[in-house]
Amino acid sequence: MSEEAGGRAAPRAFAVLAVAALALQLAVVYAPTVPGPPAPPGVDKLVHAGVFLLPVLLGALAGGRLRWLVAGFTAHALLSEVVQASVLAHRDGDALDALADLAGVALGVLLARLVGRRWPSGAGPVRW
Repeated sequence: MSEEAGGRAAPRAFAVLAVAALALQLAVVYAPTVPGPPAPPGVDKLVHAGVFLLPVLLGALAGGRLRWLVAGFTAHALLSEVVQASVLAHRDGDALDALADLAGVALGVLLARLVGRRWPSGAGPVRW
């Protein structure tokens, strides 16, 4: 495989993974609460942070601009809690969930910047 083809393959793979991460995020954020014993304290917030971190990180590594990823996922973090509180009978909005979502966005940006610095050729796909 040529260097040019290999260089395009990585962003495409990250784009596919970013779409999968977004699908996971939507399922976690909007699906009915799973019945069963409650999770240990704090696990819910870690899940919220994780499902926002992953699509931001993978989207940036796919070549998406961080400014648009941050804007979109920040808006979604806040809007999703409003939707849960006002529209979805099976979910409750929670300001702490929104904070965990925003922490995930911030961590996704941080990790994308760190990984971008170590990208082969030093240029990295991560752009603001």
